[in-house]
This record gives sequence, structure tokens and C-alpha cells, in this order.
Amino acid sequence: LKPSERTVPIRGLSFAATTPPDFVMPSGPSLQATQDWAPVVWTKTGPKGKASKSSSEVNAARRSGAAVETEKKHGGGANQSAHSQVPNAKKLDENTETFRHDTVSHDFKMALQQARLAKKMSQAALATAINEKGTVINEYESGKAIPNGAIINKLNRALGVRLPKAK
Repeated sequence: LKPSERTVPIRGLSFAATTPPDFVMPSGPSLQATQDWAPVVWTKTGPKGKASKSSSEVNAARRSGAAVETEKKHGGGANQSAHSQVPNAKKLDENTETFRHDTVSHDFKMALQQARLAKKMSQAALATAINEKGTVINEYESGKAIPNGAIINKLNRALGVRLPKAK
């Protein structure tokens, strides 16, 4: 081998690789290239158009008697949501009514329980028969369920009875 040649093993094979004698591989990061280390400064541009008037210009216009329009933006300059101030807060505070969903009546839950027991079905068996969870039947029988027409129709068909109106 010549001084500029060396053998390079690649997957068990040896090849003679030549490197030009005038080229030297750098051993670390190349510091020969120059960098531009000038600082970059970001500046915020001021408002444009109508909003570009400074307070001194506004005061000068007021002194001269010119028409000056100033308006305070709702929540302007504050870091808060526009929805944080409820306009009808007093009405909401005065309202003492409690709103609840209608649930199944006492007659309905008793009729459902009697029809299920007449068929000798458990709550789980009835739930499987109508393709619902067991908690649905439990809620209807305890009177906590919000009436759903589709479920009531399934119960009527599965039990073979006509249950009274839910509410």
C-alpha cells in the first residue's frame, strides 16, 4: 500500500481507500468558518391608523377643542375573559327555584316491578331481554330514571303488558 492508501474493512471484505494527501479530516467542530454573532433585536410596532395617537396628541386635540373620540374597551388591558362578568348575575342570585328533570311516577315504577315479578324475571334478566344495562331497570324501579319512550316500549314488549304513562 502507498502512504495515501489504507484498507477499510466493510462487512468482512477489505477495500483499499485512497484519501488525497492534502485533505485532513477535522477532529472536532470546524472553527475555520466565521459566524455572524450580531444580536437580533425584535421590536414591537406601535398601533397604526386611528389608534396611533399618543396621549399627548389626544390632550393637545382636547385643548384645541377638536372632537376627540375615546372609548374604553370592555375588559381592555386586563387579562380576563369576556365571559367572567355575567350581565344577569343579580337575576341568577335572586332565582331560588330548583329545576329537576321529570322522573318516572310511583304508579309506573310499581307496575313495572309487579309485571317483572309476574314473569318471574330478575332485573338483570329483564335488562338482557331489552338490550340495556341492569342499572337502567334498577333506576326505573327506584323512580330515579328520566323517562325514555324507546326503553318504555321495549319494557312493554318484553313484559307483554301496557305500563302506565311515565309522568
